[in-house]
Amino acid sequence: QVQLVESGGGLVQAGESLKLSCTGFGNIFSIKTMNWYRQAPGKARELVANVTSDGDTNVVGSVKGRFTVSRDNAKNTMYLHMDRLQPEDTAVYLCHASVGIVGFYGVVYSDYWGQGTSVTVAS
Repeated sequence: QVQLVESGGGLVQAGESLKLSCTGFGNIFSIKTMNWYRQAPGKARELVANVTSDGDTNVVGSVKGRFTVSRDNAKNTMYLHMDRLQPEDTAVYLCHASVGIVGFYGVVYSDYWGQGTSVTVAS
């Protein structure tokens, strides 16, 4: 069984920084593109950033220029470094990835979500 586990959330003041981690656990063969989403109270889930297995990154929307995404394939871990946090960044941040495990007929990829880590930015 595969699990994605996020960590690093917390309460910070506006202008401060946080670094989130998402680590895959289980009998993982490989992980394709890893994604960070966030969901603020009463709002739809939105894509924040992603990184391919080759290390190509994409940061979207209002966080561009403040957030950086990276990964360590050897550790099955993706990071989100968030600078100059603002109250509007308050949300639950979730990790999503397509994870491959070795099955009887070869590698099978399935989508997994983490449970989320909460980020609260006080003004």
